[in-house]
Amino acid sequence: MRYRIIALSLAWSFALSAENAQDRGKRLIDECLQALGGDRYAHMENRVESGRAYSFYRENLNGLTIATIYTRYDTDVTDTAHDIAQHERENFDKKQDWGVLFGAHEAWDVTYRGARPVPTDTYDRYRETTLRDIFYILRTRLHEPGMIFESRGADVLQNVPVEIIDITDADNRTTTVYIHQTTKLPVRQVFYRRDPVTKDRIEEITMFTKYRTVDGIQWPFTIERERNGEKIYQMFSNSVEFNSPKVVDTLFALPAGIKMLKP
Repeated sequence: MRYRIIALSLAWSFALSAENAQDRGKRLIDECLQALGGDRYAHMENRVESGRAYSFYRENLNGLTIATIYTRYDTDVTDTAHDIAQHERENFDKKQDWGVLFGAHEAWDVTYRGARPVPTDTYDRYRETTLRDIFYILRTRLHEPGMIFESRGADVLQNVPVEIIDITDADNRTTTVYIHQTTKLPVRQVFYRRDPVTKDRIEEITMFTKYRTVDGIQWPFTIERERNGEKIYQMFSNSVEFNSPKVVDTLFALPAGIKMLKP
């Protein structure tokens, strides 16, 4: 029996050594999807996150509000590399009487005064952040032509053993995701973008913690974002729903007759 165990261990070690970086990266990403919920996650139709949202400026608290984020995934988008296949509405305050509506190509700030178009650079940043988000990639872009998953090996991140994978699309945009070695869940992602005006390189980091299982899907109830090393956003969810009947088409459309305000 002892020799059989040794033989199996050697065989497993040989199999791992024969696995190249792309094979290992794809395997780890598949394991990550399964950890999040597998087919239930991949076929998620919508999501509702409710909790407290904090914004920061130069590491100091700049704003606090009650937030409810409604996300609906679209199935009729064919060019997922460039077009966002989701609609999102971020409502704020307990009454949810103001917020931001993100459409397929534009966005609006919505208040009792009316709807004001969001600046183009703000929408472009939202679009870029969405396309390169690990949870969006796993839900929408996983089987996109030209997508490459490449392992960068193992490491320890804040005392947590992780696997590091570079996800690169056909346009050479790369998101680096850190996956917990035991749970297989994402704990961190990093990508870089260029400032449209200064052309400076900007580092965007997002951390994911406090996972809970809801309807067979794992989701992080705490999300924190940093930009160039400075904390800019935190979301602490009190509740998360999937495939909720609350998510109706009217949520993602401007009310009929709403006053359109100038940019």
